Amino acid sequence: MRFSLLGSGSKGNALYIEAGKTSILIDAGFSGKDIARRMALHGREMMALDGLFLTHEHGDHIQGAGVISRRCKLPVYANEGTFRGSGKKLGKLHRRIEFETGSVFELQDLQVRSFAISHDTLDPVGYLVSDGRVSVACCTDTGKVSHLIARRLSDCDAVILEFNHDPDMLKSGPYPLSLQQRVRSSHGHLANEDAASFLQTLLHDKLQYLVLAHLSETNNSPDLALKSAEAVLSPDQCCTLYVARQNSPTDLFKL
Repeated sequence: MRFSLLGSGSKGNALYIEAGKTSILIDAGFSGKDIARRMALHGREMMALDGLFLTHEHGDHIQGAGVISRRCKLPVYANEGTFRGSGKKLGKLHRRIEFETGSVFELQDLQVRSFAISHDTLDPVGYLVSDGRVSVACCTDTGKVSHLIARRLSDCDAVILEFNHDPDMLKSGPYPLSLQQRVRSSHGHLANEDAASFLQTLLHDKLQYLVLAHLSETNNSPDLALKSAEAVLSPDQCCTLYVARQNSPTDLFKL
């Protein structure tokens, strides 16, 4: 299995995953042209995708979904709340596949399982994706960590976890108080320290990659996020730690 965060942040998010002859996107928060360009940097073609899974209806996660679905004749998977919340932003889709949160899909060489997270949308989800041997979990845009999230991320070979903001930067930054309160709320975004504390419970011997995602460009920095994560890693922890960026994809990681 291979995966790459094609970009992550408040301006756009997309995660590429492949195994065998199957490849999917989780979210499409960039234009279709931009996602095609980012995939091409890894030698991958957007027309070869087999499915597009949406986490929630915010624009930085669905901006290019409709265009990609129509252009690539691609099915779009989401729960009823996400489809309803998206309204007309998706436009006409090639195929719409609605699921109940918690459902498991067998999509050729991949198994995709959704799980509930906590964000200010109608029914946001994270995803656990496996090829039967290894697995990667994606959990961004959540204001708190639940027992369910912990259970889904507990035995993965790779974890993509939100490290959204530094509380001091948020407090002293340009956001109005109402927006600060939204970010800090249980339906907002994880602060570095909260994400790191949760990360500490996920460490195990077979964990290969930890990707810090959805960093705020205004209220965080890669150095601060890394410092928080590194503080909970033991000296003998052999996993690779990586910070996802907004403007460029991560490496194409191999599990």
